[in-house]
Amino acid sequence: MKPLALVVLLLVMSAPPAHAAAAEVVPLPADKQAFGTARSAASPVWFTLGHQGLSEIFHPDLSTPATRETRLLVDGKPGQAVTEPADPRSLTFRQRLRGDGWHAEITYVTDPRRAAVLAEVEITAQRPVRLSVDHVPMKGGSEVVSTLPAEPVRHAHGTVVIGFGKGVAKAALDRGFGAVAREYAQGWRTYLDGLKRPRSADRRLYDMSVMVLAATEDKTHPGASIASPSFPWAFGSDRSLAPELGPYALVWPRDLYHVSTAMIAAGDRGFAERSLDFMLQKQQQPDGHLPQNTRVDGTPVWLKVQLDQVAAPLLLAWQLDRRDQSTVDALRRSADYLVNYPDAPFSEQERWENQDGYSPATIASAVAGLVCFADLLRRNGENADSYLAVADSWQRRVEGWTATSTGPYALKPYYLRVTKDGKPDSGTKYNLGDNNPTDIDQRAVVDPSFLELVRLGVKRADDPVVANTVRVVDQQLREQGYWHRFTQDGYGETADGRPWNITWPTPTRTYGRLWPLLTGERGEYELLLGDRATAAKRLREIEATANSGLMLPEQVWNGRGTTSATPLAWTHAQYVRLAWSLDAGRPVERPDVVANRYAR
Repeated sequence: MKPLALVVLLLVMSAPPAHAAAAEVVPLPADKQAFGTARSAASPVWFTLGHQGLSEIFHPDLSTPATRETRLLVDGKPGQAVTEPADPRSLTFRQRLRGDGWHAEITYVTDPRRAAVLAEVEITAQRPVRLSVDHVPMKGGSEVVSTLPAEPVRHAHGTVVIGFGKGVAKAALDRGFGAVAREYAQGWRTYLDGLKRPRSADRRLYDMSVMVLAATEDKTHPGASIASPSFPWAFGSDRSLAPELGPYALVWPRDLYHVSTAMIAAGDRGFAERSLDFMLQKQQQPDGHLPQNTRVDGTPVWLKVQLDQVAAPLLLAWQLDRRDQSTVDALRRSADYLVNYPDAPFSEQERWENQDGYSPATIASAVAGLVCFADLLRRNGENADSYLAVADSWQRRVEGWTATSTGPYALKPYYLRVTKDGKPDSGTKYNLGDNNPTDIDQRAVVDPSFLELVRLGVKRADDPVVANTVRVVDQQLREQGYWHRFTQDGYGETADGRPWNITWPTPTRTYGRLWPLLTGERGEYELLLGDRATAAKRLREIEATANSGLMLPEQVWNGRGTTSATPLAWTHAQYVRLAWSLDAGRPVERPDVVANRYAR
């Protein structure tokens, strides 16, 4: 091993103008192999790992990617990496890289005391090689320091640090990788020690899932948990579609609700409390609705209305038994918005974002939200009859709005994904979007999301229309233990695996793949039927989709994660929640007050 002199590489660069960056940036795959940050708020920096080293680093918040990638180059070329957790109880990751005649091992952490990412590098080569660091900034300034030799070597061991702020990288380097890594790991171990672990889950994947969920919460804006630290397909490259690198690094009330209920089950109630505060104090608009998504500071980005997201704080507040006056006042604004929305429960967008109409999944959320809010009012001594009357009406009418008796599939009636007109027996046509070339009869489009009716207690698990729809959905959308979102879903790659985009000059058909989170929702339904063995199988099927870094994907194809958003917080949350539901013998998030009213 050669003695090492300190080599400092100062790459302090201002980001180019947005229009210039758009022309030059080559999109990175969204299937991140790892995601990490320190537990401490003093370290507002998050790293992701790709297939060749560090991919996007976020700073100073989780809606702001500050660097594009940082790679070790050997004789000017990167290697290919295999990623694994270096410590099963912290977000410490190791990559093993191989290139032409060389191999390296790199371990990654962040400094709990400052905004710096550290990478400890050990490399062995069959011949003398020259080492360098390829660093591509995006926004603001970043500084890179390294102790790797500049002259050709066959063996080397050193540290590379990416810091944000004057002198930050050097200060982290001076502490030494070992001291930083020990403090970093201890922060996560202490966090996990304060939580529970279910019997049903794989220990390593469960701990990783909880840590990933905790890491998606912004440190400057408590309660703001992003959907994924990734930018899939056109969201990573098409600035006309996504001026700021896409919607996944934003806060979606629906996703935030699912993550929060998983964290309640895991024992981190504080996470859910902060999430509810963020929904009501930062996301809620004066009229009571919550926008489609926001930045981590609460600034709305996409502005469409989804009634299931308006209902999310009503459901979460019930889970937390939040009945203080300021919370109830805010919840009342959301409840009133639901009740008074034009043609409610018609929604401008349903669960999957790109269709308006009457959706059984959306109606389930709205009914359950109103019943939960009414229960909070009742326990506060207030009359809630008006909200219950609306909920009861919608619950009685959901089949009339969304279940067809004239559709093309056997076992009628069955629930549809959505009806445009509240007339499920009419052959109304609409375009599915996402590169679908033709319109389709609404009676031919089914979606597993109708099971929200059962999961939220609006319908019984053994309801005959539910049973019919389960069989229709399985015939149309199931592949092995996974399900497509809906008939002819186009949100995915082309037939040969090229990435999704909606702005090609000539429409190109794309294909949505299979969503592991739907496997978890199916497991919750099967628990309600008393079929614990099959529900446990669903948990194993989700586990099988994890990559080598134990990140769970948005979509899978041929048994493996695609280049869709990975890790997807919703998938990790569904895994955590199903594990606890298996231990409990019932879905732990199902609101009893709703089920007792409609599904006894």
